Amino acid sequence: MSGMTESSTQVDKATETVGFIYLIDGRASRFTVRAFASGMLAAMGHNPTVGIREFSGEMSFDPEKAQAGSFRLGVNAASLSIQDDVSEKDRREMERLMNQEVLEAAKFPEIRYEASDITVTRVSEMLYSAALNGELTLHGVTRRQPINARITLLGSMLRASGDFTLDQTDYNIKLVSVAGGVLKVKDELKFSFAIVARKQE
Repeated sequence: MSGMTESSTQVDKATETVGFIYLIDGRASRFTVRAFASGMLAAMGHNPTVGIREFSGEMSFDPEKAQAGSFRLGVNAASLSIQDDVSEKDRREMERLMNQEVLEAAKFPEIRYEASDITVTRVSEMLYSAALNGELTLHGVTRRQPINARITLLGSMLRASGDFTLDQTDYNIKLVSVAGGVLKVKDELKFSFAIVARKQE
């Protein structure tokens, strides 16, 4: 993806002192966004779920020392899709709004998260907790975004899971409504991830 050259250099520098590079396996990973409804559908508990389909990245990590050098994640903004059981017409309209009016994916094609300030704590032989204090670039705005993750190490495979929230208006994203206001989306979004990464030999 574009815009990764500088962050890749940072990762390369980190690996001089921190263990191994783990590359994200997008096909084996899961990354979703939950929006919270207001308006008429809020009473029905209809909170749209969006799947993030195309993302890649890497992390430098030393399991023996329980240290991480850096983490990088890039998302194709146009790859988000509605996961809810809705009609094809509603799905197309919701995805059009999301890509064209909310994310403006043609203007801001990449969502990026980069963290070099990572604190890792060993919980057990194969389980770690990690606190990332990084920067999220979304809709052309960059802000500090802390993320906590649980890391499980299974041989050469690493699995990181967790969730975090953000407010759309912090990133100059306008709140939209669907079907004449029947479905309105609140400011807060909740992201959930279960990312699989594999050690590079």
